Amino acid sequence: MNKNPQPKATKPLLELKDMTMRFGGLKAVDALSFDVKEGEIVGLIGPNGAGKTTVFNCMTQFYDTYEGDIRFRDANDEMVSLKGVKVNDIIDYGIVRTFQNIELVPDLSVIDNLLIGAHKQFKTGLFQHILTTPKARKEEKHFRQKAEEVLEFMNIHHLKDALVAGQPYGVQKKIEIARTLMGDPKLIILDEPAAGLNDHETDELEKLFYELRDKYNVTILLIEHDMGFVMNICDRVCAINFGKFLAMGSPEEIQTNKAVQEAYLGEEY
Repeated sequence: MNKNPQPKATKPLLELKDMTMRFGGLKAVDALSFDVKEGEIVGLIGPNGAGKTTVFNCMTQFYDTYEGDIRFRDANDEMVSLKGVKVNDIIDYGIVRTFQNIELVPDLSVIDNLLIGAHKQFKTGLFQHILTTPKARKEEKHFRQKAEEVLEFMNIHHLKDALVAGQPYGVQKKIEIARTLMGDPKLIILDEPAAGLNDHETDELEKLFYELRDKYNVTILLIEHDMGFVMNICDRVCAINFGKFLAMGSPEEIQTNKAVQEAYLGEEY
């Protein structure tokens, strides 16, 4: 159970305060509050339809009509509201995410898919790249080297020039996680990272997340239905049902929480 404890918990990196998201007359998320501390691996669990992905979409401002507030620790070490931040600018705060469905460009090479993840960091413009100016060449060399280092870390460097199309599902999951690292993230939000993986790949992913947190100094927030994976890897777990907060605590506390058992885990847990 959580074989690699996180560094001593510090200050909050992300805070949700009474966040509510409505779709017409339906409350998908209902006055939800919890926080994620720097350096943690936190799981968000709940039955299908509990509102988990909606929470992620609000965090990343894909949905921006929510009530309440979502606050994040910025580069000045201050907690600031994310309200009003454009969805394509959320990466500037150090927040990156993956989706339930793999979002890669199949007809591009593995390394080119990673370079897409660095697009917001490029200082040179399209015109300079068309003309291949010295500054553009220098910048591309820098990010290509960074991409190669990330691929080495993910143990898929040998595939850097291969097309994404046709790569095994587990490899594509790795590529997608690798791409998040190109944006120098502070918080990585992962939507069902273990879905579709076999037991060996899931075990490998657990080890990878510990190493990723330590090497890149990132915080991880994930949705996952594989309860074994969640209970093994997470420092804390937040359980919700019908968009409402149920409980938050260590994996052991969540497993023994009666409200969580009834809503999601089942009495056998």
